[in-house]
Amino acid sequence: MMAWKIAPAIAMGNTVVLKPAEYTSLTALLFAEIIQNILPPGVVNIITGDGRVAGTALAGGDIDKLAFTGSTEVGRILRKQTAGSGLKLSLELGGKSPFVVFEDADLDGAVEGVVDAIWFNQGQVCCAGSRLIVQENVAEKFIQKLKNRMEKLRVGDPLDKAIDMGAIVDKTQWETVDGWVKRGVSEGGVCYQPNIPMPEKGLFYKPTLITGLDPAAATVQEEIFGPVLVSLTFRTPGEAVELANNTRYGLAASVWSDNINLALDAASKIKAGAVWVNSTNLFDGASGFGGYRESGFGREGGKEGLFEYVRPIWMERPRTGLDMDSLSAKWGGHIPARPSMLTPAPTNGHSLPPVDRTPKMYVGGKQVRPDGHYTVTVTGAKGKLVGQVGDGNRKDIRNAVEAAHKARTSGWAMRHGYNRSQILYFIAENLDARNAEFVKRIVEMTGRTQKSAQAEVDTAVERLFTYAAWADKYGGDIQETTLRGITVAVNEPIGVVGIVCPDEYPLLGFISLMAPAISRGNTVVMIPSQQHPLSATDFYQVLDTSDVPDGVVNIVTGDRDHLTKTLVQHEDVDSIWYFGSAEGCYHVEHESAANMKRTWVGYGLPRDWMSREQGEGHEFLHESTQVKNIWVPTGE
Repeated sequence: MMAWKIAPAIAMGNTVVLKPAEYTSLTALLFAEIIQNILPPGVVNIITGDGRVAGTALAGGDIDKLAFTGSTEVGRILRKQTAGSGLKLSLELGGKSPFVVFEDADLDGAVEGVVDAIWFNQGQVCCAGSRLIVQENVAEKFIQKLKNRMEKLRVGDPLDKAIDMGAIVDKTQWETVDGWVKRGVSEGGVCYQPNIPMPEKGLFYKPTLITGLDPAAATVQEEIFGPVLVSLTFRTPGEAVELANNTRYGLAASVWSDNINLALDAASKIKAGAVWVNSTNLFDGASGFGGYRESGFGREGGKEGLFEYVRPIWMERPRTGLDMDSLSAKWGGHIPARPSMLTPAPTNGHSLPPVDRTPKMYVGGKQVRPDGHYTVTVTGAKGKLVGQVGDGNRKDIRNAVEAAHKARTSGWAMRHGYNRSQILYFIAENLDARNAEFVKRIVEMTGRTQKSAQAEVDTAVERLFTYAAWADKYGGDIQETTLRGITVAVNEPIGVVGIVCPDEYPLLGFISLMAPAISRGNTVVMIPSQQHPLSATDFYQVLDTSDVPDGVVNIVTGDRDHLTKTLVQHEDVDSIWYFGSAEGCYHVEHESAANMKRTWVGYGLPRDWMSREQGEGHEFLHESTQVKNIWVPTGE
């Protein structure tokens, strides 16, 4: 674990302060003795102590990056503690990893895989295969084989190479494990523990199998962090994937089948950062490791692990200077204002009220009126009223997220990259066909010169072409591990992404954030510039004519932070990108801890959206994807 943290950090030119777990401090200090005459003083520093004291002080110190491995509960605390600070964060948290066995699998081999998955290190491993999911017609046979194998497990001194399981780390954890086993029985499970000899001294716990539980039972859903395996059954491959994904975690998974087509199909659909085919607990420094959802974000190992320890060369050390004492408890609150009346225009010598052409919101491929029927006035640079847009509320955001989920599950991510690229090219062509119209709108809203507005529209068109080209060119690679077989790193879409756009460059900022997200298969809920939203509401007419599937892009206008608060608190949103105020960035990161969704925020600092270096490229593609590593051993 130390190597996973220290090696990539110093390889990329950083210095390190390591706080080891209280139970492993001696190992860390021995490591310090080894490196003290190898590395220059101060490159690696090791601080021991209680996590609540030393760890908390470190997280709140003058550091640039925090990498943490541990429980999801502590991960939430760190996410909240570092919110709004500009500190880069990667979290490798808990798991409830599925171990899926299909009917055509080598059952004896799979049994040995179960032993390695759950009883390795007494189950005190974040990626332990603690949920056994077996195809129904071989379940009885497989469970009997597993029970027979459990009768031969050896429990004792873990330094003895002939021993399978050692002791639980401390009395508190032993009692926690025992409490979960008792709860599993109370939930209707059948507990099996083998009749094997146990050491008289020490915190040893018998390997445990619990069958007959409902998939929603707490014992099935929650991480136990001990030698306890729960078992479920399935009938079809689709049901197997549903059961595997029926968890708030997503760290690792194992899939067992002699049908490689079936195994790889299941591996591609299971939401986990590492999936082992006919194997388990394979690791290599050349391959990334990390989680989805409440198993954290960021990666250890591989090229993606190095990325965690760098920042773009143009970016200064992000420090917001935010006064935490001045943060408003009412952030995101909003009371709709009384709408302003448009100024009547003379027609044939008579003053008639103008036709109400208030732009609608765009949800599920349709123009929709705001749920609350309120509007927001849009004024130009000289204070002149230039239009009105809908004032969205919580219901509008929920509808947009629902539409985005429907588009995601109906196959946008599964479309070939070439198809997504053609749609992006189509969007670019149709935007350029209305080039003059968008230039006029930008001048009207912002008061900028015609030349400046023209440059923004032209750059927006170029940016669409850029991500159309990237749509089928960021798919992952084969990683150079020592495995006899292949280790595939797949850049998967994150899912539903909430995007809050900047005020500067209202069209270009919108395009620069939307395009990379949808090019990589995500669906989006866009909150356009609050100050200049009309470019976005004009843009949905371009989407309507560009073959964009319903729900891939959804646009909700209104008070930015009010809508953002609902978006970041929504449990079915997978990531939030926020380019608003420094205070808003704090609240986005703080609120994201509820389900550990990924965030990408600007900390209220300036970004040159016209620049290719700052406004497009690898950073945007990286934020649009998450890496899944699929391990496929070969040979007999």
